[in-house]
Amino acid sequence: MAAPEPPAGPATPRPPLLTMSGITKSFPGVRALDGVDLEVRPGEVHCLLGQNGAGKSTLIKVLAGAHQPDGGIITWCGEEVRLRSPVAAMRLGIATIYQELDLVEGLSVAENVFLGHEPTAAGFVVRGRAARAATAALLKRLGHPEIDPACPVGRLSAAQRQIASMARALSHEVRLIVMDEPSAALDPDETDNLFRIVADLTADGVAVVYISHRLEEIRRIGDRVTVLKDGRAVAGGLPADSTPTREVVALMTGRNVEYVFPERPTLPATGPPVLTVEGLGREGEFAPIDLELRAGEIVGLAGLVGSGRSEILETVYGARRPDTGRVTVAGRPLKPGSVRAAVRAGLGLAPEERKAQGLLMLESVTANVSVSTLSRYSRAGFLDRSAERAAARAATRELSLRPDNPDAQIRTLSGGNQQKAVLARWLLRGCKVLLLDEPTRGVDVGARAELYAVIRRLADDGLAVLLVSSEVPEVLGLADRVLVLREGRVVHTAPAGELDEHRVLDLVMEGSPVRDGRPVTEGSPTP
Repeated sequence: MAAPEPPAGPATPRPPLLTMSGITKSFPGVRALDGVDLEVRPGEVHCLLGQNGAGKSTLIKVLAGAHQPDGGIITWCGEEVRLRSPVAAMRLGIATIYQELDLVEGLSVAENVFLGHEPTAAGFVVRGRAARAATAALLKRLGHPEIDPACPVGRLSAAQRQIASMARALSHEVRLIVMDEPSAALDPDETDNLFRIVADLTADGVAVVYISHRLEEIRRIGDRVTVLKDGRAVAGGLPADSTPTREVVALMTGRNVEYVFPERPTLPATGPPVLTVEGLGREGEFAPIDLELRAGEIVGLAGLVGSGRSEILETVYGARRPDTGRVTVAGRPLKPGSVRAAVRAGLGLAPEERKAQGLLMLESVTANVSVSTLSRYSRAGFLDRSAERAAARAATRELSLRPDNPDAQIRTLSGGNQQKAVLARWLLRGCKVLLLDEPTRGVDVGARAELYAVIRRLADDGLAVLLVSSEVPEVLGLADRVLVLREGRVVHTAPAGELDEHRVLDLVMEGSPVRDGRPVTEGSPTP
């Protein structure tokens, strides 16, 4: 009789695909990476976590060949390599999808997908129909066959641009994909589709380095976690599904973040409305909406991407012209579709795409903060630089912007401090109504708590705030009242304290319009 086989032991981990050992990188006055180690295995999702400024972006740029490390060793498939350029990294099979997508808006989707490596046949570059057909196949694989390969990227939504960037990565023979905040512009259905794509890739042996500030995603999609803090890896190879969130946050911040949201006022805001929106609507984007906003009040708009949230903010601000309705600030109607009129009336907008729409990335903190008030510092056609700098510094100090250097380039600041600079601009302007579109997008856990405290303090000081966020806990934790949107319509309105995350998600996913606990029939006035 044959001897029984011994019981199978635990599966032997596959040898690493990528090993980064002792990676260092310094910039003038900053040591961005201080001996970082990272190991990634084939077919795994390795999550990279850390606050803004922890070194994540620098590390992935070293991996992408965009930065050359000062020291350390990179091993690929067991052999030491030097990634001297993004092209060298791509040739090995390393693709990077950055949070700030580097697509060319004037080119079509297909042209972007194959930019720099156009498909060939018989040694000749193939363009046109063949490139569009190859792109269509990639988009179908990604679950978005409706995106037209011939469409200019500039006409795509933020979510569609993310898909186009992923198609470009998959157009190469990739073995490792770095995804930097890939779900930031996606709604829940699109995020589910993203996770399906990641699962398909890893099943084929492709490794994924996944960066996200949404810790719930890490538990859902990740295999292992490496945490960076102050340019060092403070933990590596943690199991993603069983490491407590509090432990991860403590590693990222060096402290336990117990109370993220500041305390709400005990009494609702009173007094006449500062902002009144009456029957405001845009065909195909959102149905006519009514709302009132008082000084000292934060009102949140909750809903999926595409529900009309951002479009409402931009229409109130004058960046889009309404088809119906009007906006009134402190009793005075605004000229429709005029940003200048909105700013003069006391409105300020912190846009969703902070770097592309809200900041002058190559300019100083001072230039970014003072851009809406330059006339105050002009004398006989000359700009009083010292007065401009002093005013900007006073505004940024009030918000505890770091570093406390008005001459620093805005691009060198973390996401949280860049957002503070945008807020300081409107604080300096003396605006009455602040419109916040995704105010903590790309902002780390610790900095979010600071931003929440700043926003709450501005409201307590008399500012009226209209807030849009994709993260339901953020809306519920920060707002006083919440309007829930679904497919361009307000389906529910209530004090934030009377709602929970499950109720809001039910409403935005499949709820019928409800007001004060009762269904709203078609044609009823919007709450």
